[in-house]
Amino acid sequence: MARKLILNCDDFGQSPAANEAIIHLLEERKVSSATIMAPAPGFEQAAAWARRKGADNVGLHLTFTSEYDAIRWPSLTGHPSLHDESGHMYHTVAEFERGADPKAVRLEIAAQFEAARKAGLSLSHADNHMGSLYGTATGRTYLPQAFWQCSRRGLPFRMFRRFYEKDAFMASIDNRDTRRALTQVVALADTLGVGLPDYLLSHPYHLEEGETYESFRAMMIAKLYDLPEGISETYIHPAAEDEELAKAVPSWAKRVWEYRLALDDDFGYALKDAAVELIDYRHVQRTRPRSRLKAAARLAKTLISP
Repeated sequence: MARKLILNCDDFGQSPAANEAIIHLLEERKVSSATIMAPAPGFEQAAAWARRKGADNVGLHLTFTSEYDAIRWPSLTGHPSLHDESGHMYHTVAEFERGADPKAVRLEIAAQFEAARKAGLSLSHADNHMGSLYGTATGRTYLPQAFWQCSRRGLPFRMFRRFYEKDAFMASIDNRDTRRALTQVVALADTLGVGLPDYLLSHPYHLEEGETYESFRAMMIAKLYDLPEGISETYIHPAAEDEELAKAVPSWAKRVWEYRLALDDDFGYALKDAAVELIDYRHVQRTRPRSRLKAAARLAKTLISP
C-alpha cells in the first residue's frame, strides 16, 4: 500500500501574513490544502482568492477559540455564551467547553458552513481549530454536530482512524480511554459516510527549548521517511514575516519556519526520495464509506440539529 500525505495549512484567513504565506504555497503547489477560518479578520481576503482561483482544495477550519490577544475575533452568530468578557471567542479550549451553550455551538457550526457557501467556496473538507470540538477538556464533544454538517455535504473531516504509535504526541495521549473514544468517533463517521484519513501526524506547535530551524526541518523530514502506509495528514501554520505579530504572538517564528519548510528544497527532495505522494482530501472523499445505517443517520439528525 502506498504512503500518501496530506499537508494542510491551518489558519487560512487568520491574518494578512498568514494569507500571504498560504496563498503562495497553494499557488506553488507546495502543500495539499488549506482550511479557512470564517470568523477571523482575514477571511474575506482568503475567500476572495479561493473564489477567484476556483480553488478546490480549501476546507473549513471550524473556529471556536481566539487564542492571541493581538488577533481576536467574535463568533458569527454573536451568542454571548461563545464569548469571554471582551466579546471575543474564548482564549482556551477549556473556557469554550465550560462556557458555551450546546445549541449556540450547533448554530455557530452551521453559520460557519453557511459563510463559506455565501463566499462562493467549494469546500474540500473540514477540520477544527485547536481541537475545541473534541471534548478534550471536559468530555463535552461536538464532533457529532460537525460530522453531520460534513455528511450533508459529502465532506471528509480531519480526524484519524488509528493511532500512529511512532508519533510522539499521539503516543502521549494513547490510552485505553482515548482508544475507546476513537473507536466511537470512527464508527459515527462511518455511519454518516464521513471520510477520515488513516493517521494524523503532529509536531510541537510552540518553539521548543533549543530548537532551531535546522533541527525542526530535520524532525519533519524524518517523519517522511517513517510515514506509515495509507493516508496520513499533518498540518502547518505558515505565515510570512511580520514584525508586529512577531512581537505580539508567541512562537510566531515557528509559523515563519513552517512557511520556509514547505519551500525548502531539502523537504521537497525528501518527499520524492521517501516515495511519499502528496495528495489532497479528494482522495479521502473518494474512499469515504457510504452511510450504512440510514435510520441511524436520521436519528443523528434529530439528536444534533438545533
